[in-house]
Amino acid sequence: QVQLVESGGGLVQAGDSLRLSCAASWRDFSSYAMGWFRQAPGKEREFVAAINRSGDTTYYADSVRGRFTISRDDAKKTLYLQMSSLTPEDTAVYYCASRFESFGSDRYYIKPGEYNYWGQGTQVTVSS
Repeated sequence: QVQLVESGGGLVQAGDSLRLSCAASWRDFSSYAMGWFRQAPGKEREFVAAINRSGDTTYYADSVRGRFTISRDDAKKTLYLQMSSLTPEDTAVYYCASRFESFGSDRYYIKPGEYNYWGQGTQVTVSS
């Protein structure tokens, strides 16, 4: 069974840092491209960051580029999102997502519909 479990969310102040984790339940974690998305109240789910299966290529939304860093540890089957210089506009539920990559494919994805599996989300609240 494919399962993703996010953790690390919480209430922080503007300017603080936070690291989110996403633990995967399946064995071949390294076969999956991964991504982070977020959804604020009353808004659509939006792309935050993505990483390819080999971990050597990343991509970020303009709103977080330079402040957030996505990374993966395949040995621990865990995806991370290091967030710094947080602002109230970063307040949202953060979701990790995965997409199985067939042999020969090694890219990142930025659309929600391109991902197969999703975690339950973790709340990040940034106070001003």
